[in-house]
Amino acid sequence: MNRTVDVLVVGAGPAGLAAAARLAAAGAGRVEVLERELDAGGVPRLCARPGFGADARGRPLDGPGYARRSVRAALRAGATVRTGVSATGWAGPLTLDVTAPTGLERVRARAVVLATGARERPRSARLVPGSRPAGVLTTGELQRLVLRFGARPERIGRRAVVVGGDPVARAAVRTLRAAGVEVVAVVTEHPARRTAFGAVPVLGGAVVSELLGRGRLTGVAVRSGAGRANRHTLRCDTVVFTGDWIPDHELARACGLPLTPGTRGPATDSAFRTAAAGVFAVGNLLRGVEPAVVAAAEGRTVAAAVIDLLEGRPWPEGRLQVGVPAGSVGPLRWVTPGLLGPVAAPLLVRPERRLVRPVLTVTQDGAPLRRVRLNGVLAPWRSVRLPPWWAHGVDPGGGPVVVGAEE
Repeated sequence: MNRTVDVLVVGAGPAGLAAAARLAAAGAGRVEVLERELDAGGVPRLCARPGFGADARGRPLDGPGYARRSVRAALRAGATVRTGVSATGWAGPLTLDVTAPTGLERVRARAVVLATGARERPRSARLVPGSRPAGVLTTGELQRLVLRFGARPERIGRRAVVVGGDPVARAAVRTLRAAGVEVVAVVTEHPARRTAFGAVPVLGGAVVSELLGRGRLTGVAVRSGAGRANRHTLRCDTVVFTGDWIPDHELARACGLPLTPGTRGPATDSAFRTAAAGVFAVGNLLRGVEPAVVAAAEGRTVAAAVIDLLEGRPWPEGRLQVGVPAGSVGPLRWVTPGLLGPVAAPLLVRPERRLVRPVLTVTQDGAPLRRVRLNGVLAPWRSVRLPPWWAHGVDPGGGPVVVGAEE
């Protein structure tokens, strides 16, 4: 079946739903959202904890409440949200092949917004050797188990090891303990922050080097110390790999969109336009995980550029219009957006490791544009937002812009 819509949004997480709500409310025509999961809302619907703002009465929202509110906002604005529907590939410019419960479809749009989000690297992508026993999970898989079966240790395990040291690891520890599972230890490559996990032992500067057990996990081998020379075994029947987020960029790659080296997400300009005319990208597809509020804000922001396109404004062509590439060096993992254009936009910067009062620098063609010392600590699980003036002075006809950090 062939169909045509005005705007096709792929992904019903915070970014996709916010974009759909803003576009539908602005009269963008037929706005349709595709979501491969059976429920819309993205990752927040699995996060049964506060921290997602407040409702209209000022009551704190948990993740599922935030997800329900986002879905309602999109529907009330007039957008169509379809769940259990997957975009499987491109049939041409702005045309996607779709698999739905009713069969195969081919959907053509005047504009496509990619908001496919991010996922945690599983054990296989982290290249952790060993057997393939049951009991090896990511945070998302753990949350799905609890959501489906409730707090039942027999469905999860009795003794768990959590791998990672960021807020997602803390969420995994809370989920496990609420389910009645003993958390044996938290293993993290970063320096130990024992206070962040309460009474749970934290092994800092360590890695899980092997999974043990046949049929069911019986333990994990851990290496620590200088050169990872110290090896010991933690007995457990469950291990949860947390963090290490990567963009869910398969559809972007199938479209031939250039990826930003540091983030592995599609390169966009300040208006979230990609290199393909009519295709936009927003949210955690651009760089891995950021809070829902950041992704949703990008979804709302992209609506203006989409409406410009629908109203006939030409798509920028050429480097002088789209922007010059932006990248990072040294202890910085990535910077977004990947293209800096004539309209200045905020920059998001993520460090590789903990940095204390670093000096951030911006250079182009070897010439310094900015050099500022930041107060406080930069953590590898939290981005820093730099205001638009950081990109002032960028020559649109010059070479790549590089953001660095000095301790």
